[in-house]
Amino acid sequence: MNIILLGPPGAGKGTQARLLVEQRGMVQLSTGDMLREAKDSGTEMGLKVAEVMAKGQLVTDEIVIGLIREKLQTVKANGFIFDGFPRTLKQADALAELLEEVGQTLDRVIELRVEDESLVKRITARSTCGDCGEVYNDITKPIPKDEKCINCGASNFKRRADDNEESLRTRLMEYYKQTSPLIGYYYALNKHCRVDGLGEINEIKAAIDEKLDS
Repeated sequence: MNIILLGPPGAGKGTQARLLVEQRGMVQLSTGDMLREAKDSGTEMGLKVAEVMAKGQLVTDEIVIGLIREKLQTVKANGFIFDGFPRTLKQADALAELLEEVGQTLDRVIELRVEDESLVKRITARSTCGDCGEVYNDITKPIPKDEKCINCGASNFKRRADDNEESLRTRLMEYYKQTSPLIGYYYALNKHCRVDGLGEINEIKAAIDEKLDS
């Protein structure tokens, strides 16, 4: 099963993706992670990525699609989670063409819906483990009293510089302009499902499982 997780910054996509990886044996294809991996790989594609990033330029859709193609053709999994791609209708078309090319399908698009004001409260209280990326929240999931990450045991906690209200509202505007049209796109293809992203982590996971298993 191949799925896309959609939602604005702070909706909980990363947390839910990790749970799907652990419990279903899926592979998360994070655009950011793939670019960093390619940059350090020394391959032909990696050299292209390194050159673009060194110049401070945006990586093209063609390069990202190339990286995804490599993963789909070489990694064995019980399905893939597309994280950070597609972000635009053009990218959605490119992904559809790629999946057809490699003989795979897109089964579900899960939209995590969270109101803007709730996102502001969540993001401004967010911190992450600098070693493994586990996400914490001062209100709903505080850092353990022993100050050790529940996932990896590290004590290297960080707050992103752009996790503030002004930056978040800018990022939300970009999301609504570029990515939200994908909701209608996938709804028309009968692949879109909506899940309330405001509940407890396990409640949200159960709602996602219901959508995937239906």
